[in-house]
Amino acid sequence: MLITHIAKWRSSHQLRPGDAPLEIRRWLLAPGSLTRLLQQASNGNFQVRLLSQGWETPLPDEGRLLGIRAKRYAMVRQVQLLCNGVPWVYARTVIPRSTLIGPQRRFVHLGNRPLGAVLFADPSMQRSEVQVTRLEPLMKLHQIASAELPDTPGTIWGRRSIFRLSNRPLLVSELFLPTVGKCPRKN
Repeated sequence: MLITHIAKWRSSHQLRPGDAPLEIRRWLLAPGSLTRLLQQASNGNFQVRLLSQGWETPLPDEGRLLGIRAKRYAMVRQVQLLCNGVPWVYARTVIPRSTLIGPQRRFVHLGNRPLGAVLFADPSMQRSEVQVTRLEPLMKLHQIASAELPDTPGTIWGRRSIFRLSNRPLLVSELFLPTVGKCPRKN
């Protein structure tokens, strides 16, 4: 298989049985709030670890999807979603400057609070179709997602969609790490 440095995203409806491991498929195709699902699966041992947040150039495919011109900045928030301190998901949110006005300025101040709780509580929220991808270690997004991990994982599966709040877009990508669903007991 030819490995490119750019993720190839496709509609979740194109995901065929056997494309992704069964334990990952359930996360990829889960409707609704991933935050809520992770909270339930972790028996309340869920945390958000803010890795970084700031103005940076989105990845080229992220910028195209959001209509951000090349070499323009957007707010990029990177977090790990954890169970008992173990990273289950790497999440990356790209927010165009034009989205961060009015009530949407709150996204700049989330810190270690889950974005999903804010998104799914907003009555104006609309979500695009979910796209999925398979990432290999030589791919840029895989390298970003695994940079804070002690060991580089093999294949990582992920999903992304555009959320619109009051018709203002932001892109949320969720990459499922090999430990997803395996919550260690509290000591």
